[in-house]
Amino acid sequence: MEGNTVKILLADDDITVRNTVSTVLEMFGYEVTTVPDGRDVIALVDDSYSVIILDINMQDMGGFETIRVLNDRQSDIPVLFLTGAGSMEYVVQAINLGGYDFLTKPIDDLDLFNVKIKRAIEKRSFILRERNYKTSLEKEVREKTKELENNNRLLMTYSHSLENATVQLMSSLQNAMEEKDYYTAGHTVRVTEYALMLGLAMHLSEKDMVVLRRAAQFHDIGKLVIDLLCIQKPGKLNREEWELIRKHPGIGANIIQPLGFMEREQFIIRHHHERLDGEGYPDGLKGDELDTLTKILTVVDSYDAMTSSRNYRRNLRMDEAIRELQLHAGTQFDKDIVEVFSRSVPNFVLSFSASV
Repeated sequence: MEGNTVKILLADDDITVRNTVSTVLEMFGYEVTTVPDGRDVIALVDDSYSVIILDINMQDMGGFETIRVLNDRQSDIPVLFLTGAGSMEYVVQAINLGGYDFLTKPIDDLDLFNVKIKRAIEKRSFILRERNYKTSLEKEVREKTKELENNNRLLMTYSHSLENATVQLMSSLQNAMEEKDYYTAGHTVRVTEYALMLGLAMHLSEKDMVVLRRAAQFHDIGKLVIDLLCIQKPGKLNREEWELIRKHPGIGANIIQPLGFMEREQFIIRHHHERLDGEGYPDGLKGDELDTLTKILTVVDSYDAMTSSRNYRRNLRMDEAIRELQLHAGTQFDKDIVEVFSRSVPNFVLSFSASV
């Protein structure tokens, strides 16, 4: 509808009927377009019309065929059928096709005729209001969604900044610990490099690589609260000292626990001294209870421990350490991970040594 003008599209193949009905409609103040056939309705109809009036029986395209095409086009303009037949069969078919009402010809009751037209116009007005409300609502939803997306981006940026700041702080604490202990100095860096090398060789996802890197960086952070004299002691540890050292995975996990964004890292840090056969610590997990990233860290941490110097034993050569990993594959270590590590580490060590 344009302004207050109500446009009606009328189709009847009888020119006398068209003229008579259009005269009545214009008398009531409506703007009328008349056509002789349903095909003309299909060609002319647009959203500016409030009501469509169709004769049921027209020579080329009748009213029922016309409304089927309108339905296929998802037209929501109310359709009134103009007929002199008035049979129940027509009524049922018209209702099934979504017809709004009937107008009889000739027009005997002008008031009833106008009431039916007005009801159809009100129906059209309701449809347009509902459509406008839906459009307005969808626009508001899009705007709110965009606003939420912008806010979420800001929150994500803040969250990432907070995560990075937290990781940097923890790295500083880790470095402080390593500076006090000649054994652990460089251990974390090497374990992290080995872990990333192995993760790439195993084609881990980018997300898993981030988790693996963080877990490797902080796997020994629990040693921050352990007496360094125990860690640095020359010779083998006694039972009490060994029990103290065994607490560092659990302590490290507790340090990480408040950081919600490092939930997976917390699990890996706590269990990087577990074994496939369940003989590890602190929880005696075994087999599939350990995830792939934990199994990776277990292998690379053990390898670096074996190839690093200790007061009470000599460090193993690379080939000796690999044989030791292979010897315990299936009991302490995952066989597949040991196999990939054994193939990958020789070239990695050569390239790493060349870059230092």
